[in-house]
Amino acid sequence: MKIKNKCALVLGATRGIGLAVARELAAHGVRLALPRFDWPEDSEAVREEFSRLEAGHLMLETDLRDSCQVREMVERIAREFGGLHILVNNIERGGMPVVHGSYEREVNRGQWQMEMETTLHAKWLVFEHCLPLLQKADQAAVVNISSIAGAVGRSGPAGLIFNDGYAAANRGISSLTETWARIGAPTIRVNEIMLGLIDTRHGRQTRGWKILAEKDRKELLAHTLLGRTGTPEEVAGAVMFLVRDANFMTGSVIRLDGGYLLGGEAVPPMPGGVV
Repeated sequence: MKIKNKCALVLGATRGIGLAVARELAAHGVRLALPRFDWPEDSEAVREEFSRLEAGHLMLETDLRDSCQVREMVERIAREFGGLHILVNNIERGGMPVVHGSYEREVNRGQWQMEMETTLHAKWLVFEHCLPLLQKADQAAVVNISSIAGAVGRSGPAGLIFNDGYAAANRGISSLTETWARIGAPTIRVNEIMLGLIDTRHGRQTRGWKILAEKDRKELLAHTLLGRTGTPEEVAGAVMFLVRDANFMTGSVIRLDGGYLLGGEAVPPMPGGVV
C-alpha cells in the first residue's frame, strides 16, 4: 500500500504509543486526524507539534465513547480530507491492581465500566462510523491495538498490572478483528497488534511500574524472553508493517510482547532415552 498522501485516523496520539505511530505516519507523508479528549497538556503539545507541519493535520476534541461525537468526528474528516485510508484503533483505559486495588473500593466506582467502554466499545464505535469512508478507498487498512492481558488475565507476575475488566475487554478485541476482516474484505485489511509490556503502557514509564516492588519488576522481566520492556517506536514500526507492507494479511494478530506469553515455561534438557 502506497501511503504517501493518504489519510489516517490515529487514536490516542496525544502520548505514548499513539504519538509514536502518528509521528511515523506523518514522516511518510500521511495526513492525520488526531482526536483528543483528556490529558490537556499533552494534547496542546501535540497540537503545536503537528500544526508546524505542512500536511494539514487535523486535531479534534472527541469523547470516543460517545456515538454522536464519533459520528461528528468522522463527518468532519470526510469534509476536510475527502476520505480515509488508515485507522489505527489505539484507545484503551485500564486500571492497574497495584495502583487502584479492588473494584470494590469507593474510588473505583465506574472503573470496570470505563475499562470496557474505552478499551472495547469505543473501538467498535469508531470502526462502525469509519467503515463507509474506508469502503470508498481502493485500499484501506485498520490496525487494532490490544494487550496480552486478554490472554493472561490477572495471573502470574502480570496479575499486579492487568485488571480483570481490562483483560476481559482485550479478549474481545480479537473477535472484532476477525469479524471486521470479513466485513472489510477484499479492500479493507484488518489486523491486530497484541502488546506486552511497553514502556508507556504497563512498562517502565508508568506509575504502576514505578511503585512495584523491585522483585516484582524483576519477575516481569524474567518472564519476558527478551528480558526488557518494549518501546512505543517498536510498536509504531509494527503498525507501519501492517499498514504499508502486509498486503496479503488480514484477520491476523501479531504478538509484540518480547516473548512474555512463552516465558513461563522452561525447555528441559533432552532426555537420553531408553531404546
